Amino acid sequence: MSLKIILKYAYIICFSFSLANAQLRPNVIVIYSDDQGAKDLNCYGSKDLETPNIDRLAKNGVMFTQFYASPVCSPSRASLLTGLTPQRAGLPNNASETSKGDGLPSNRFTMAELFKSVGYKTAHIGKWHLGYSPEMSPNAQGFDHSFGHIAGCIDNYSHFFYWNGPNKHDLYRNGKEVHYPGQFFPDLMVKEASQFMKESQKTPFFMYFAINLPHYPYQGDPKWLDYYRKKGLAYPRDLYAAFMSTLDDKIGQLLQHVADLGLSENTIVIFQSDNGYSTEERAHFGGGNAGIFRGAKACLFEGGIRVPAIISWPGKIPKGQVRDQMAVNTDWFPTLAEYCNIEITQKDLDGKSLVSVIKNPAAISNHEMGYCWAFRKSWVARKGKWKLHSNPEDTSKKGTFSTDDTLYLVDLEADPSETKNLAFEYPEIVNELKKQYENWAQKNKK
Repeated sequence: MSLKIILKYAYIICFSFSLANAQLRPNVIVIYSDDQGAKDLNCYGSKDLETPNIDRLAKNGVMFTQFYASPVCSPSRASLLTGLTPQRAGLPNNASETSKGDGLPSNRFTMAELFKSVGYKTAHIGKWHLGYSPEMSPNAQGFDHSFGHIAGCIDNYSHFFYWNGPNKHDLYRNGKEVHYPGQFFPDLMVKEASQFMKESQKTPFFMYFAINLPHYPYQGDPKWLDYYRKKGLAYPRDLYAAFMSTLDDKIGQLLQHVADLGLSENTIVIFQSDNGYSTEERAHFGGGNAGIFRGAKACLFEGGIRVPAIISWPGKIPKGQVRDQMAVNTDWFPTLAEYCNIEITQKDLDGKSLVSVIKNPAAISNHEMGYCWAFRKSWVARKGKWKLHSNPEDTSKKGTFSTDDTLYLVDLEADPSETKNLAFEYPEIVNELKKQYENWAQKNKK
């Protein structure tokens, strides 16, 4: 027998063995909501919203109370998909639609590429906002299938991106423009997701379901808008609440499709928001709720970066439990790799696996040594209960700053609302956290 034939059969055997192993692995769905307030779910304390489907996900899994992301859309998504800080991922600010070279660099190894390497079918459905050039597209970043909009937001019925004119249509399937005028985009997402899952049942699948709700424009189901107005919610909370309950409806429909296909028991589902609620003019200057937390989207106070996060895997992880340990969206990359038995060749991730924390409520946070964020002119160093802001900005406008607040130290245990600057009382803590940030900044240079 020739060497060529031997190698051919060896390849077939190895591929078949790899495929058999892949089929034993669980499916994974990562649901990423958009501009959602830290408290905007019943399970997180909201008293004026109806979110039964996401609450049910929490009842069947583990929810985190100190979970962090980035303050705006693109950096958050880059960190999720790479397990790296936005700076190391190469996208510390939002990807601009006016710059074709602005986005997640094509040489970054993504979560989709990780799953694809062991035989998973991979799909991106929804918002991208990680670059506009072909080499930065979803299909070039490890996704077998892609459907959604490339820019940061669209009108949900015309599917046009509205910003500085001229406005442009922004809806694509695998790089080809498609048109569904008048059809509600979240409905299109659920339909696309259902079709992908039906076609991917013979192999495990990874689906990044990046739903663009409750990001502006607020276009909630009229039944919910009527419900909240009758309930007496004031503007703009009524608009936001209607969109949040519409989000919950669509997630319920998605999870029902998973159940109808008989996949619930072998599917890991993660739900998380990308950042805090928006106070931009297009968002009617608010509507979301961060509870006692100061800050909102586009700042480093808790309301800007602390987000709801839930993981569910029936029969495999605890049910109806809460974890208070600090965790970060970069942690999902190594967590999913561990649950799905995938070796990570890149050892220097910023994320740390949450498997031990999910198993054990007494486990120590993997970020006991601290974590840092930087956005625009501000940075934050967090370690334990201490959090140091430099050049703080508060997009929720829940307070003012003096010239003495250039460095702003808070004790999150005693003051989760971040209202009192303790920098002058604890200079040694300030110096320790400044050093922590300086070391982080050196590592995170472009």
